[in-house]
Amino acid sequence: MRKSFQFIALLAIAFLGSCSGGKESKTVVEKVDDKPRVKLAAVTARPVEQVQEYTATVEAEVKNNIAPSSPVRIDKIFVEVGDRVVKGQKLVQMDAANLKQMKLQLENKQTEFKRTDELYKVGGASKSEWDAQKMALDVQQTAYNNLLENTTLASPINGVITARNYDNGDMYSNGNPVLVVEQITPVKLMINVSETYFTKVKKGEPVKVTLDVYGDEEFNGKVSLVYPTIDSNTRTFPVEIKIENKDQRIRPGMFARAVLNFGVSDNVVVPDLAIVKQAGSGDRYVYVYDNGKVSYNKVELGRRMGTEYELKSGVPNNSQVVVAGQSRLINGLEVEVE
Repeated sequence: MRKSFQFIALLAIAFLGSCSGGKESKTVVEKVDDKPRVKLAAVTARPVEQVQEYTATVEAEVKNNIAPSSPVRIDKIFVEVGDRVVKGQKLVQMDAANLKQMKLQLENKQTEFKRTDELYKVGGASKSEWDAQKMALDVQQTAYNNLLENTTLASPINGVITARNYDNGDMYSNGNPVLVVEQITPVKLMINVSETYFTKVKKGEPVKVTLDVYGDEEFNGKVSLVYPTIDSNTRTFPVEIKIENKDQRIRPGMFARAVLNFGVSDNVVVPDLAIVKQAGSGDRYVYVYDNGKVSYNKVELGRRMGTEYELKSGVPNNSQVVVAGQSRLINGLEVEVE
């Protein structure tokens, strides 16, 4: 009886041992199967044109606000919005009552000076008297000329009337100008370029410009001014681009895109599927595969070219990068390649 009990106990121990062994082997299999599966793509460096696109709003070459220096009633406005004007053209006639009074005062000063001048020539007036009369005449003449300029308002440039803020008979106050004249031949764009390209932007360099209103039609511009300093907050510097605009199709306020070409550079190019955006920031990463593991590399993006991205840094040449399966990955994790 005792022998039978011992035999049954041995069988039970053997059975439990075999069960335990099965669990251990199953755990090992699960660990092997738990490696994330990924797809890889081989990437290399190749010549990439360093083309950058910038957006800007078209501005007039020159913008003049037409207004008198002091409040006065508007007698007549001779132009409308959209009219082309030439330099020196009469645009606005302000009320001339003050000008007429000033003219009479000027004529009186001229008469007084003439009398004093005649007396001075024959010794009937001193040099100090002559000087005082001459100064009074000059002051009166300057005041009259200034009032004349502010009574008859002329265009200082060749351009187009882009704004009219008053009607005939209105009282001008020190607020909006009566008219706005803008020179639109040429027009200009102001863009902000990264300091990376500071030594590569040259005055006179050609620039291709497109405007949303004209679709893919290209306009020829050129760099007209490169500002000599860099903004410490944005790490950019302003660049001015001019477009001749002889046909005046381009107007201030239009939305424009300017493309600058900074030459060719050899950089690594990766599929866009390899790019991972870090949540909560603008940083971009790529998982690089090496010897069964992946590393989480921060990258600096360059141009997007269809379904590929140029990388300025972060991935060595002739690397393998993960293009599928990134959701389960962490830095330094072992992976299985499909």
